[in-house]
Amino acid sequence: MSLHITFLGTGTSSGVPMIGCDCMVCTSSNKKDKRLRSSIMVQSANTTLVVDAGPDFRYQMLRAGVKHLDAIIFTHSHKDHVAGLDDVRAFNFFSGKGMPVYSSEMTQEVLIREFPYAFADTKYPGLPEIQLNSMPSESFMIGDIPVTPIDVWHLKMPVLGFRFGKFTYITDANRIEPSEKEKIKGSEVLVLNALRKDKHISHFSLPEAIELAQELQVPTTYLTHISHQMGLHDVVEKELPPGIHFAYDGLQIDV
Repeated sequence: MSLHITFLGTGTSSGVPMIGCDCMVCTSSNKKDKRLRSSIMVQSANTTLVVDAGPDFRYQMLRAGVKHLDAIIFTHSHKDHVAGLDDVRAFNFFSGKGMPVYSSEMTQEVLIREFPYAFADTKYPGLPEIQLNSMPSESFMIGDIPVTPIDVWHLKMPVLGFRFGKFTYITDANRIEPSEKEKIKGSEVLVLNALRKDKHISHFSLPEAIELAQELQVPTTYLTHISHQMGLHDVVEKELPPGIHFAYDGLQIDV
């Protein structure tokens, strides 16, 4: 099966353009330095799903011209990955049904707490319609797209990565157990978070991400969840080893 991947956002809350900031990233004229919160869209011939719906979700959908969405799956419950869920209202309106959402039970608890009106027994018309689904522990299907959950660690917080066929997506991690690495091996494309060049308490640094990509021997790796501390896209891209690239908002690949 061929899948079409769109990078909706490749930044972090410390990596998106900031009001009043005059750093070299914010003032760059290169569109590849304009990063919204990290998210991807995965499409087959019949199914469209999005991984994470952060504060930029509405604009990301508009910018990518998305008119139909079959499901949203969440990596974890941090605000920069879930805050835009309310904006599924438009998809509810045009589809006439609730939006299927897949997440861990920990993330579900946060979604219910953050958007209680969406899960109330009695709701006003026009509120978001969300169908919560617990994330299976084994591979499953959303439409015709195969999804394999991968358990990773964000310091002490469990986070989910996902493999879709030959494509694997991991964000907000700094440790992966050997058994979960086995689920990644054999991928043709790997997306991996790399927050900055210096070591970080809960994210892979650039050297750590490069080391892991080379260990897993995935032919092509794209780096995402990039902060301003990383620097300019074109400068860092030239420093990367063969087969490893900086992702950027709007990048599209077929796998």
